[in-house]
Amino acid sequence: MSYVKIYMLLTGIMITWGLNVSVLKIIVMNTEPVTITALRIFTASIIVILILFYLGLIRLPKKKELFYIFGGALLSVVFHHFFLAEGLTRTSGSNAGLILGMGPILTVILTMIFFRQKPTVIRLLGFLCGALGVSFTVMAGGGGIHSINLGDVDILLSILSQALSFILINQASKTMDPRLLTGYMMLIGSFILFAISFWKEPNGLSSLADTPPSMWGAFLFSAIFATALGHMSYNYAIGQVGAAEASIFLNLNTLFALVGSVIFLNEAILPSHFIGLILIVLGVLLGSGAMEMWILQSKNRRLPD
Repeated sequence: MSYVKIYMLLTGIMITWGLNVSVLKIIVMNTEPVTITALRIFTASIIVILILFYLGLIRLPKKKELFYIFGGALLSVVFHHFFLAEGLTRTSGSNAGLILGMGPILTVILTMIFFRQKPTVIRLLGFLCGALGVSFTVMAGGGGIHSINLGDVDILLSILSQALSFILINQASKTMDPRLLTGYMMLIGSFILFAISFWKEPNGLSSLADTPPSMWGAFLFSAIFATALGHMSYNYAIGQVGAAEASIFLNLNTLFALVGSVIFLNEAILPSHFIGLILIVLGVLLGSGAMEMWILQSKNRRLPD
């Protein structure tokens, strides 16, 4: 697949993921959060496995691939979705969307740590802008510098877990199709989340009997389009262009999450949100290396033939 098609695919995923923040907010506020998350991930895993079976991509993993599967299941499924569900019950959809926008910067930082790459001055400036952006966002939701919203902390842990999983997925994609990896991770992760829900929410499954039909419509949108197709396609893109490059597009997730919060949740966008958005966008452009690439390309175009 060409880079243009990959970038178009990533943009479509970000629209779905951004709107999904508001959908998830509605779902977890009207159900037991861990139980519904486990059911959503399990449903998504079945859909992914059926698609892979149709494509003829199903195979048993090799021994050395089991580490990536279980590690990815814990980071990308259990920790990411657990903290996301818990965080959305305590903070606003707009705050969650902005903090999730830290994904690209965290991915690049972790890539540098694990692969021993030294950051440039421009990237360090990007990391600083991103941190300031999240700080403004947290203050908007927490009521000021002296008030910390625990829901925002959960969302930050959620995106940190996902960023760590991108490193594993990037490595695993050298021997295993990322789409197959996604199916295995979701299936295993959903069972772990079910186990957590039985302990944390013993009446979780029985409480779903009173869920209105409209809620199941939101559930199916999230499970099929955002979770199954979204994660399968995004992990495929990581295998094609790399973790750091694919993570740049997560910034669009932030934008569409804010739009969704206004449309579906009737949330007010505060000045601190705009400041946070600008700083996070700037942080992504600088910290991901996109700005350095643009400067280099501009210099090359000016050179005489």
